[in-house]
Amino acid sequence: MPFPRTVVGWCIVTFLLGASPEGFSTIYYSKTEAMELAFGDDPQTEMMPLFLTEHQVEQVEKTARIKLESAFFTFYRGTRSGKVLGYAAIESHTVRTKPETLLIILSPNGELRQIEVLAFHEPPEYQPTRLWFSQFYRRALAQLGFNAEVQGITGATLSAQSALNSVRKVLAIYNIVVKGN
Repeated sequence: MPFPRTVVGWCIVTFLLGASPEGFSTIYYSKTEAMELAFGDDPQTEMMPLFLTEHQVEQVEKTARIKLESAFFTFYRGTRSGKVLGYAAIESHTVRTKPETLLIILSPNGELRQIEVLAFHEPPEYQPTRLWFSQFYRRALAQLGFNAEVQGITGATLSAQSALNSVRKVLAIYNIVVKGN
């Protein structure tokens, strides 16, 4: 059975350009730049390492409808002049076979405010756009599911699902652990 044209075409382009699948890797922002995206210029940023109890892990998994890989999680709290600007989480996960890193930014009261792609190592056509992420904003965790609430991405189902899972995870941890304290 012959290869589909797209595969043959990709192989020819890869050979001619000397590229490889690793050539898709794109890092958009450093951690310092990510904190500026989250909290503006010159914020005071406090790292909040969280060690979830077994009970909290169960609650997060049930609420977010995901399986946690670790009971350790880190939030960042941005402040200026003693005023909380918001919270941010840097969330890395595997999409298909390569990693994606998202910056998930919450308002001071825990509302989803912004999502930025910090790094994406899959082919660019699988990367969710800012416009796609915007449908998540200002929605309660219970409203973040595919179909009626969130539209998928044609041809990038795994990217969409992994990004949605990360957002649900961050919101659940915020609501159960950070807000709960």
